[in-house]
Amino acid sequence: MQIDRNSVIGFVLLAILFFGYFYFTRQGQIELEQKQKRIQDSLARIVPPKKVSVPLPATAAGDTSSNLAVSASGSLVQTGPGIETFDTLENEVMKVVFSSKGGQPSLVELKQYQSYDSSLVRLVQPGFDRLSYRVRSQGAADVSSADLYFADGEVTGKKEGTQSILYKISDSTGRAITHRYTLKPNDHMIGFEIEAAGADKLFPAGKLDIRWQVESRQQERDIKSEKLETQVDLMEADGFDYFTLGSGVNETFENGVKWLGLKQKFFNSTIIAENGFSKADVQMTAPADSTRIVASSIVNLQANVPAGSSARIPFRIYYGPNDFKTLKGYGLDMEDMINLGQGAYAFVKYINRWIVLPFFNFIDGFVASYGLLIALLTIFIRLLTSPLVYTSYLSGAKMKALKPELDALREKLGDDQQAFSMEQMKLFRTAGVNPLGGCIPALLQIPIFFALYSFFNSNISLRGEGFWWSKDLSAYDSIVTWGMDIPFIGSHLSLFTILAVVTSLLISLYSMSMTPDQNNPMLKYMPYIFPVMLLGIFNSLPSALTWYYTVSNVITLLLQFVIQNYIIDHDKILAGIEENKKKPRTKSKWQERLEQMQETQKKVEDLKSKTKKK
Repeated sequence: MQIDRNSVIGFVLLAILFFGYFYFTRQGQIELEQKQKRIQDSLARIVPPKKVSVPLPATAAGDTSSNLAVSASGSLVQTGPGIETFDTLENEVMKVVFSSKGGQPSLVELKQYQSYDSSLVRLVQPGFDRLSYRVRSQGAADVSSADLYFADGEVTGKKEGTQSILYKISDSTGRAITHRYTLKPNDHMIGFEIEAAGADKLFPAGKLDIRWQVESRQQERDIKSEKLETQVDLMEADGFDYFTLGSGVNETFENGVKWLGLKQKFFNSTIIAENGFSKADVQMTAPADSTRIVASSIVNLQANVPAGSSARIPFRIYYGPNDFKTLKGYGLDMEDMINLGQGAYAFVKYINRWIVLPFFNFIDGFVASYGLLIALLTIFIRLLTSPLVYTSYLSGAKMKALKPELDALREKLGDDQQAFSMEQMKLFRTAGVNPLGGCIPALLQIPIFFALYSFFNSNISLRGEGFWWSKDLSAYDSIVTWGMDIPFIGSHLSLFTILAVVTSLLISLYSMSMTPDQNNPMLKYMPYIFPVMLLGIFNSLPSALTWYYTVSNVITLLLQFVIQNYIIDHDKILAGIEENKKKPRTKSKWQERLEQMQETQKKVEDLKSKTKKK
């Protein structure tokens, strides 16, 4: 059996849109990372004890204090041996360890999320990660706050309430720098204030130059997939913008930034200036996969220091999940970081925000299994698109009703495909049948698929949630793996992908039986090509998406059978076609041009045929 040319056009359009989408958003198919020997720096994962003595070279002989001193030139210098101490603030969702060296976070651990190796997710660790700024030191030189040893942190507040920690460093002239961090219950946002006494001396240019270094460590099983979702996000004066990791990011923003975030697939670290940053410069690189580092970022930010001898500069720092409700609750448009639709397909984010996400959150309160929730979401979406589906099946029924007449035309015209196409178009026009009626509704459903692709790929609720054989609905499910990468498939095989391909093939075979036969032998294999294409496209996608597609295909098969056999009245359709044939019809200009082109082409073919015979 074969299908008509218009159905082929539909299949080709679907394929082009699928490949175009995955080219711009995924940059090729995700391959399973080859097994490599894990290289970890165990020392970097150990939180130092409460008190650790860290020797600091003395710059003033005989001075053993661990504070700031005033040099002969009137600038600040660190003197004496420095003592690095550690204090902790924690609530129900996170633990933050602060170091007196630099008065900054030394470790941030999320209590509710685990990394791929079953350890808790850490967004800050000792080593490369640091948050510092420049202060005026000896002469015209500056010193980094990360190299200054603050006095022991003073912790206030109870564990179950709002907690604060204060670090202070000062000199004998009254100049001082104070860092104040605040952590509220059940919150991933840390309040951070810098207070400066003698600010006009410490920051003579009236600018605070911040240097923020972050190593985004691997949190997911597939680091290549994680890198595809890693990006720099920021809120500029004219709105939200983002830059994907790719081969690296090197950008400067001169027009002011409200906040800047370093986002991985499911987590982000974001710094917010209450009064905004006047300038930002970002360098993000992608180290080798073997390092287990997704991205290495150095961010230079500039904030204005209030005029006067005393200044207070407020910030906030977010360390936490890319959860839509959580980020939206801060009222900073940080929820834009979650990829519910970006780039050329940014319009699908409205489908996710207004339809998919509200329904998902509503059902989430009643259903324990996310696999069942996805099935219910599929049914809900199919109900919304049912008018389009019915139109498509009605068009298919009309095409089937014309099948005897098309068969008669084919027998009459033989191998003259040009003549058959002209007569076929005339028959469709007189019968009032739109040959694209079955394709257009299918094309209109493609944005829904793209919306769900973005939704399932970015929804942290699915992370680590199992269903049947899938251990993680936010990642691909693999029932078979092998030690080499096969082009188009990768190094594993997903069972949900196989089910999606098989059900797609069944739909194609059923559709073949509902469409008129064609005389073109090439069209005979088209129903098999698209399902095979899905195997390569879907094999590395989240199992939540392939499970959705499988359920949707099963519903399609059931609907096709019920509508074609119990809802559509084929005798009534045939009578309607015969009635349409009796009505006088005028040709549109497009139809006239099309027929003229077909007739001209036929004359050319006839002339060529006669020339060959001579």
